[in-house]
Amino acid sequence: MSELLWGIDLGGTKIEGVILDPSRPEAAVHRLRRETQAPKGYDFILAQIEGVVRDLESVSGLVCPPRLGVGTPGAMEPSTGALKNSNTTCLNGRPLKGDLECRLTREIFMANDANCFALAEATLGAAVGDQVVMGLILGTGVGGGIVINGQVLQGAHGIAGEWGHNPLMGETHPCYCGRKGCVETAIAGPSLERFYQETAGARLRVPDIVRAAADGEAHALTTLDRLRWKFAEAIAAVINILDPDAIVIGGGVGNVEILYTEETRRVIERFLFHPTLSTRLLRPQLGDSAGVFGAAMLTNAR
Repeated sequence: MSELLWGIDLGGTKIEGVILDPSRPEAAVHRLRRETQAPKGYDFILAQIEGVVRDLESVSGLVCPPRLGVGTPGAMEPSTGALKNSNTTCLNGRPLKGDLECRLTREIFMANDANCFALAEATLGAAVGDQVVMGLILGTGVGGGIVINGQVLQGAHGIAGEWGHNPLMGETHPCYCGRKGCVETAIAGPSLERFYQETAGARLRVPDIVRAAADGEAHALTTLDRLRWKFAEAIAAVINILDPDAIVIGGGVGNVEILYTEETRRVIERFLFHPTLSTRLLRPQLGDSAGVFGAAMLTNAR
């Protein structure tokens, strides 16, 4: 058995912990969770994270190693160590990494949830062996992470991979970030549902829109065609800059089949600074394990 890695995935509703043997990633050695109970505040969340670590120690009979990986909603501001852009708002502005290191007397390796997803899929999942990997989250929001040679790219501002807040041509819908026309306002799940409702006069969830399109319903087909073109425009801008070997697409919208079709690849090429697209668009292999597995792998990606 290789060196065991410990990780914590801090989510808005649950905190999950794992002990992972990276030589056998198909199954965690131990895995458990607690409710986050975020309305109880920052100090309570710290106590819940510590509780998950102690639970892992109890069930495994092991002591938490000197390094612990933690995946978070939001990102850490490198200049201050404070968390930012988290939808668990009580974390924003707080020195989560430093406070956990003091509380647990362990070195904490921290990255946002999209980076953890990207790291897991690049090192254990769909993109193993690729040098430059982009992991996308297409769901309620739009996020991303970048892994180069097995290392998470954080960036000078801690926002590397945040393609969801790049602007799209002709888009003007307000975004929660305070700007207008962000990628997230066009291709996130709620944005697609809003577009369908505006055109069809009825409300459908994304899976129902996909089923309606399969039955030939005109408004559903228009919604998915919009997804194809706006996704192509948005991801081509990333490919023009990063030129990744592979892009792994997670999240609920990431299940939509049209994202992986040859027609979508041809549309991407219309926006690309190259006549053909070689980057592979991949489905994730690790499912809901990616976040917590990626958190554990943070301690191994040094």
